[in-house]
Amino acid sequence: MKTMEVICLQSEALLMLVDEVVEHVKATHDVKEDKWISPEEAMRRLGVSSDTTMQKLRDNLDIEFTQPSRKIILYDSASIEAYLEKHRKRAL
Repeated sequence: MKTMEVICLQSEALLMLVDEVVEHVKATHDVKEDKWISPEEAMRRLGVSSDTTMQKLRDNLDIEFTQPSRKIILYDSASIEAYLEKHRKRAL
């Protein structure tokens, strides 16, 4: 009879492991992210919970977006990453 081994991880370690697995799958299967992402995904990546903040980012041209119709707004994922990098604070 085989025995089952249980491995315990702290939440942070588990999330880091999941991120590494996702990156590995993307790299080995040539998965490319969508250029245009939904407002919900853009807000999640930016850590924003307010539509007003997203409007401000659009108005200030801090992030790129497209508006194929009046009620549809999509965000450029690369510009969001660039915005985050631009505002990154480095540890001393």
